[in-house]
Amino acid sequence: NGGYFSSGLGIHGPRRINDESEYKMKKMLTALAIATGLLLTGCSGVGTALTLGDLKITSSQVLTSVDTILEERAKVDTTQMQLETGEALIRNQLQFQLLILGFDAIAKELKIEITNSQVESRRASIVTDVGGEDSLPNALVQASIAPADLNPYLRATLITEQLAKALTATGVAEADVQLRVQELFVAKVNELKVIVNPRYGKWDATTAQVVAGDVASDVVTPSNE
Repeated sequence: NGGYFSSGLGIHGPRRINDESEYKMKKMLTALAIATGLLLTGCSGVGTALTLGDLKITSSQVLTSVDTILEERAKVDTTQMQLETGEALIRNQLQFQLLILGFDAIAKELKIEITNSQVESRRASIVTDVGGEDSLPNALVQASIAPADLNPYLRATLITEQLAKALTATGVAEADVQLRVQELFVAKVNELKVIVNPRYGKWDATTAQVVAGDVASDVVTPSNE
């Protein structure tokens, strides 16, 4: 997985939904994705999945996105898609929610404002790129983005584009812009301090990623809690 900064927002998460190269995927059975959902049943009581400063990402937020993604997969042909399941999918969605919070924090600090009309305009462009509204569900499944998370994703994407423009204006070479945006994200989330529930993995402060931990498997197995 190349991560958001090579194919979308940045560090390990949903792929860019209008990149044709992402449509060339290996075979994965829909049944496997659905089975992953069954493993999540006992996890709704975990509570907080991650904190970023005073902000929280709850287990419910993450698992709602995961459940929705699994439901959407069942509606489309996924036989030619390489799709994450189990712990990898859960960490993917947790990282996604963290990216939303992290870039929002950067935007607030730098007074970058993204309007609803800008988000809607970008959404319209995405719909056109994927071939219309009827094709959007399939594109979102391939990108591992729950429908309800599309607008936050687009808002964060627009923030990164504003950051890229600002960096370019200061003389940063185009080839270095993505790296500099990544550095801004890493610095901001580490400044605010990230605490990950061990059930979901552990925090890598160097790469600003939630990575597999020794007890991460607990999150996808029934819990007595």
